[in-house]
Amino acid sequence: MFENFVLSHYYGKIIGTLILIIFMYLIRFGIKKVVLKFSAYSTKTDNRSKLIIKYFNSLLLILFIIFFIILWGVDADKLITFVGGAVTFIGVAFFAQWSVLSNFTAGVIMFFAFPFKIGDRIRIQDKDFPIEAEIDDIRAFHTILITAEGERISYPNNLFLQKSVVVL
Repeated sequence: MFENFVLSHYYGKIIGTLILIIFMYLIRFGIKKVVLKFSAYSTKTDNRSKLIIKYFNSLLLILFIIFFIILWGVDADKLITFVGGAVTFIGVAFFAQWSVLSNFTAGVIMFFAFPFKIGDRIRIQDKDFPIEAEIDDIRAFHTILITAEGERISYPNNLFLQKSVVVL
């Protein structure tokens, strides 16, 4: 009798959890397919595509955990208080390291809207420190440039969005 009560009590939550898992895997599959298709269309490298997919998967994992906690009956007020505190803490930490966050955000923006690709020869129009180099690699926080003299320059991604860049 007790086993039937427990099973019937949790039956809806178990079904909801299975639906949530299936839904999350379908979303992951869809995002991966869209990013890879965009990457092939815009001739982005596989490493950059994998990095963007990893970012989206991390975001989906966080959302999955939140939905899972709500589904299994955690008090919404307590959850909102906890999430609000966590977001505030993370926000203060990122504010303290604003350049890290801006470089990360610029790296994601550059994946979807950056008109240059690896191998392009560029000139960065900066009055104090102009750079003429070839793009060797584009990473999450910085871009690796190689000058004609063979110097390897690590250039922050947020500066690419702020400076004028010319393809040679």
